Amino acid sequence: MSGTASGTTRQEQERSRVTRQKLMTAAIEVLVEKGWTGATMGAIAERAGVSRGACQHHFPTRAALVTAAVEHVFRQQVEELVRRAKGLPESRRRVEPLLNLLHDVYAGPLFTAATHLWVAAVADEELKAILLPLETHVGREVHRLTVELLGLDERDRDVRDAVRATLDLLRGLALANLLHDDTARRRKVLAHWARTLEAQLTPKRATQAD
Repeated sequence: MSGTASGTTRQEQERSRVTRQKLMTAAIEVLVEKGWTGATMGAIAERAGVSRGACQHHFPTRAALVTAAVEHVFRQQVEELVRRAKGLPESRRRVEPLLNLLHDVYAGPLFTAATHLWVAAVADEELKAILLPLETHVGREVHRLTVELLGLDERDRDVRDAVRATLDLLRGLALANLLHDDTARRRKVLAHWARTLEAQLTPKRATQAD
């Protein structure tokens, strides 16, 4: 009897996990397509193929659902970024392709969805209260990951400033890409910044190696 009950519990847990996954995926898709106004619980539930009641069982509010979806997709993107970064050369030629990989985090559907949330949060106190801690966490994690992938020392103030400038640049390029394909200009800007960044950071690496 206990074995049957345990098996049933695992099945229920798996169904719950699958449903949450469907809802979070649908939330990002609807948010990207329709913005915050159009990303209603009903629209998200319909896209996910579940009932509105099931949607609210897992996520009582729209803000909770959408922010959970953003965090989930962000974790997936970080895992993909780390995996792809392992194939980059360990040399001066590493910086530019790494910047392009980092740009993928900003220029993809997740950034589009997050932009809708940021704009909506200006006038929505509930959403702002949920979103601010997530935004802080994501910002710190991307900063930490960038320092790690560049092989730098976070304790160096110049390094911290250079990484912050890099991430601000990537965010700005991603915003420019929202209205039209800005690929050609982005490549030139990132190539220039990669040379500038490498020139600044090479002495830091040499000092750290000593």
